[in-house]
Amino acid sequence: MTTEQNIDKHRIAKNTLFLYLRMFLMIFIGLYTSRVILKTLGVSDYGVYNVVGGMVSMFAFLNSAMVAASQRFISYELGRGNKEELNLVFCTSVNIHVIIAVVIFILAETIGLWFVNTQLVIDANRMIAANWVYQFSVLTFMVTVVSVPYNSCIVAHEYMRAFAYIGIVDACLKLVAVFLLLVFPYDKLIFYAFGVFVASVIVRVLYSFYCKRHFEECTYRFIVDWKLLKKMFSFAGWSVLGNLGFSFKDQGSNIVLNLFYGTSINAARGIAMQVSGLVSTFSSNFSMALFPQITKQYASGNMESCLDLVYSGARYTFYLLALISIPFLINVDYVLKLWLGNVPEYTSMFLMISMVVSILYTVTGTVTTALQATGEIKWFQIGICVIMLSELPIGYVLLLYDYPPYYALYPGILTGILAIFFRIYLLKKYIPECNLSHYLFEVFFRSMTIGAISWVVCDYVHSLFPDTFLTVIITSLISIVILLVLVFSFGLSSVERSMVKRKLEQVIHRIYK
Repeated sequence: MTTEQNIDKHRIAKNTLFLYLRMFLMIFIGLYTSRVILKTLGVSDYGVYNVVGGMVSMFAFLNSAMVAASQRFISYELGRGNKEELNLVFCTSVNIHVIIAVVIFILAETIGLWFVNTQLVIDANRMIAANWVYQFSVLTFMVTVVSVPYNSCIVAHEYMRAFAYIGIVDACLKLVAVFLLLVFPYDKLIFYAFGVFVASVIVRVLYSFYCKRHFEECTYRFIVDWKLLKKMFSFAGWSVLGNLGFSFKDQGSNIVLNLFYGTSINAARGIAMQVSGLVSTFSSNFSMALFPQITKQYASGNMESCLDLVYSGARYTFYLLALISIPFLINVDYVLKLWLGNVPEYTSMFLMISMVVSILYTVTGTVTTALQATGEIKWFQIGICVIMLSELPIGYVLLLYDYPPYYALYPGILTGILAIFFRIYLLKKYIPECNLSHYLFEVFFRSMTIGAISWVVCDYVHSLFPDTFLTVIITSLISIVILLVLVFSFGLSSVERSMVKRKLEQVIHRIYK
């Protein structure tokens, strides 16, 4: 192992630490604010906020495509060490995101506004508030779009300390908005949407200030390189398809549920999606620390190192998510009751299905990054779009035949499994050095088996006790111990196992020295 590889692994570990600091604070703030917002707004208004804000999020597929393009091209040029080209990529990215913000504004104020006012099921006396929420959501989203080039530079340079601190500031600003929600006498739904918008503007300024001060390529100049513009738009254009699939899958499900069951169900799913997203950050923070390294290793031609990060990263992210999600889901009803007090109907089922889908996605996050690093994303994005969008008509038919609302999310488990096999097939096609059987058996099936055994054992233990806080503690400890034992015994390679033993011996030696 070379010194350079050691430095990379040290950087990954350090960046992961900062991201986890950010995550724990954001989870704590996010869970607290969700409880206060639900209690303050009420189930109906909370549902309005989620379904109306979700309408704006449907345009996220345009922006998400450029997030992937910006991070890929910036990381790629950093891997090549080309500073002049790096500034050109940044300036081009800014130009493209301004264009995207304008396009989103036009779409939102025409098609989106028409849909909100004519198609969504919202109480007539809350339509004015719903329109205010929609307008503030549009402005918030536009601010987020133009922040992407700066955000991408921080991630590509692996300055996760700054990324973590700014994320914490963002969460704290939203917490302030929630506190103000309790004391201001105005329409609380409108005021909260305005508070989120103000927070996004402040965060945008912080990103811009930090990048201009620390990264020389973040000096914007109006320049148009048609060749690079075409290249980035081509990459983003195909990425649009894949992101469209994800965006329309999530927000389309929200709309389908609204059409059949109204805003109360949207509140239940909104809580489930928020909690699922917060819990998923437990593993995604580790993935974020890996992504720039995967792209840089590919750009410099180190395929063995690139694929090693893909395999090990997929396993580790799964283990990290399983560590927190299994005990949480086993005790989901009690935890939701303790947290929210008044839990909207079907929230626990929505949450369980969403978490299962999130667990499936964790084992291919690094695979997706490797595919994007190759630049060959046309068939990848077409396939992902078709797979993801197939979830909507299946869910619609199930609701049409009077199945319970959470059945609309079950097809997501099937599409998640199909997407895993599709991604790894394409990775083998574009990077021939990829070992297909190693991924399927040593990463995917091994990880799922470890997770399933942990789940079954802990669920059995949970069934022996009543739903109490002590039961949550007992089952959580048992789950963590079982998972750690299984991961150490069967989830690590012999080299990784030896490394863990050495680290443990060093820690024990320091304690008893």
